[in-house]
Amino acid sequence: MAQDPQHSAGAEPDLYRDTWVRYLGYANEVGESFRALVPKALVWATYGVATAYVTADAADKGRKAAQANADDPGRTADITVAVVDTFVWQALASVAIPGFTINRLCAASLYLMGRVTRWPLPVRKWATTAIGLSAIPVIITPIDRWVLL
Repeated sequence: MAQDPQHSAGAEPDLYRDTWVRYLGYANEVGESFRALVPKALVWATYGVATAYVTADAADKGRKAAQANADDPGRTADITVAVVDTFVWQALASVAIPGFTINRLCAASLYLMGRVTRWPLPVRKWATTAIGLSAIPVIITPIDRWVLL
């Protein structure tokens, strides 16, 4: 898991960045991997889980900014920056870019298997799902780092 620029080494572990909770942000990638096999409503529900994670992390960073700047009369700007920065970073790094990447990878693999194999459709769909699931751990760190740029 890549660390965001606001996270300092030696600090208390961040629930949303340094624990298993971080993987809730990738629920939609799992949904995208299974898109060929499950109803679209279920795929969209995984986006709800990922968006809830992003929103919770942004709210947590806003709360922490409010606590850190309790005596600052201009703290509203600091809180707003913390919330917006976190929400945008997480939305891109956890939901939008990885979701698009897995969606396109799965669509391409299903298409290509249809063109170059004689496998029955159910086998191709399960293979596509396996490809999508196996790609998730590979894409996480590069996307996190790219979004930090």
